[in-house]
Amino acid sequence: MRRRRPAAVALICSVLLTPAAAAGAAAQGVRGAPGAAAATGAPGGSVPAASAAPAGPAASSGGADPMSLPVIGQSTGTARPEGCAKPSDKGTERTPWAQTVLRPEAAWQLSRGAGVTVAVVGSGVDAASGVLEGRLALGPREYGPGGAGRDCVGHGTFLAGLIAARRQDGTGFAGIAPEARILAVAVTDETGITTPALLAKGIRDAADGGARVIAVAVPVPVGGEDLAGAVRYAGERGALVVAPAGPDATSSGASGGQAFPAAYPEVLAVAGLGPSGAVSNGAVSNGAGSNGAGSNGAGSNGAGANGGVAGTEAAGPDGRVDLVAPGDALMSVGPGGKGYFTGSGPSFATALVAGTAALVLGYRPELTPAQLLDRLKATAYHPGTLLPDARVGYGTVDPLAAVSAMLPGAPAGAAAPPPARAGTPVAAVEPPAARPGDGQAVAVAGCVFGGVALVGGLGYVLRHGRRRGWQPGRWSS
Repeated sequence: MRRRRPAAVALICSVLLTPAAAAGAAAQGVRGAPGAAAATGAPGGSVPAASAAPAGPAASSGGADPMSLPVIGQSTGTARPEGCAKPSDKGTERTPWAQTVLRPEAAWQLSRGAGVTVAVVGSGVDAASGVLEGRLALGPREYGPGGAGRDCVGHGTFLAGLIAARRQDGTGFAGIAPEARILAVAVTDETGITTPALLAKGIRDAADGGARVIAVAVPVPVGGEDLAGAVRYAGERGALVVAPAGPDATSSGASGGQAFPAAYPEVLAVAGLGPSGAVSNGAVSNGAGSNGAGSNGAGSNGAGANGGVAGTEAAGPDGRVDLVAPGDALMSVGPGGKGYFTGSGPSFATALVAGTAALVLGYRPELTPAQLLDRLKATAYHPGTLLPDARVGYGTVDPLAAVSAMLPGAPAGAAAPPPARAGTPVAAVEPPAARPGDGQAVAVAGCVFGGVALVGGLGYVLRHGRRRGWQPGRWSS
């Protein structure tokens, strides 16, 4: 009988502790990949940390298949014989794979980018989709007819949606910073082409317009003192310039070469990742750029190798890379209506990083451009290589850590240099949650006292039972 006592106590403890442990796990969430490791966009198998399940609608199989969404590119290359981009009549309830990987919703408890202006310097931003209602300001148009609200290419509108679109009913899509303001500055012609001089004017316009983050939509192959001066001017006015580390590839896969203004050290240079986690040049083949757009709503089955996105395994840009972000088969709004489009390339990844920068400034508005740049690099999902890595820089942007991380050795709000090697721990402030540890401690204490009482009771019964020869006692009053 004595040998059975520990087993009985263990059984009781397990019954008491199981609900507490389950409650603890539910309250804390799983600290791990939001999807398949291959789809995280973390090179070398690094897994983005997730603090909570995404808010809002989950991935759904309803609505239009993302494979059918029309494609928007950085430029048309040649003038469209049929004119400007036509509105899309396609909708979808699916959550784009980039959102599933980055999980910006986890940071929204702390910041949604409210009060932060992000300039989109590109082809213009069309307000017809309604996802930027009340948060779109039109700056100047430096070239071509109309104002900055006219977007013949559709590319600037697409990027603005990735940065700051509010979630619409019936879809899982939302911008990274859904309460940030957008300042549209148009610097391209009708085909999406620009020059260093026009780009320099646009960056200065954005800084003068109060932008804290300037997303350059279209890079140029050569720089110059005018463009370099515009970048310095933006920094002096408190704005961080974020730009593609290379041009979006054409349908033939041609890309590479140095890109400006990303080549300047003050600029945050961004490259794109495909759903497989490989650096991509963003080439779109046969108009099928949407084929990899998370065919299961999460991107884990949308690998670029068979998703219709050519060049996913191609080498990244030849210029410097600071950060990477999802860049292939992204979904967003376009000009002329409420339908959705798809697009691929480093410029689209740039929009996601710019949105993350807006989240950070919404929570830490005191940061300088240099501090903001350092924070974004220090809190990225680091690859398992020496940093910066030639292909992925400091790793994949992490919205939650960028907003909440307490950087080692740095006072609150101050910048800290990125670690010299991957694996340096970064303490992240978790979103407010229940404290399962308190309940579990009570359960453990109850189990211990209950076990002691049970053992003592059994000992008393056995002692007196043997003394009476296991005969029932008599009741006496």
